[in-house]
Amino acid sequence: MPWVAVLMGSESDWPTMRSCVDVLEALGVGNEVRVTSAHRTPVATAEYVADAAARDCRVFVCAAGLAAHLAGAVAAHTTRPVIGVPMDGGPLNGADALLSTVMMPGGVPVATVAVGKAGAKNAGYLAAQMLAVADPELAARIEADRNANAAKVAAQNESVQAQLQA
Repeated sequence: MPWVAVLMGSESDWPTMRSCVDVLEALGVGNEVRVTSAHRTPVATAEYVADAAARDCRVFVCAAGLAAHLAGAVAAHTTRPVIGVPMDGGPLNGADALLSTVMMPGGVPVATVAVGKAGAKNAGYLAAQMLAVADPELAARIEADRNANAAKVAAQNESVQAQLQA
């Protein structure tokens, strides 16, 4: 059964990346969460990527801040899709992580989402959408989730319109 690996450069990324895992779990997508570092544990990172791919991991989501090399390091070891989530810490509030994640050399792509929690959530959705290309049941769950979100917006509009008329 295909699944998604959610990797973080440090434990401090977990409160943000929980949003990614919550999306995956709500959509019924299997996942594993690991802390691994492009710089501190490069061999273990490469070994995990190879092992995960052998166990049918189809997408890697990688979160890191500052130099943010985890997504690129993972992409260097697999041809599976890699989604980078820049973390919003450090003196540049994630701008450095965003640029480090998005600026990959040609031929080694990393799909990059927004900085921080919104990016983590969207990484979960994007990973699920990638899997849904070959899974009609997952595609239906994603569509239902989108429709539920649209219904929430419509209800909020109705509430505001009622307040305007009051």
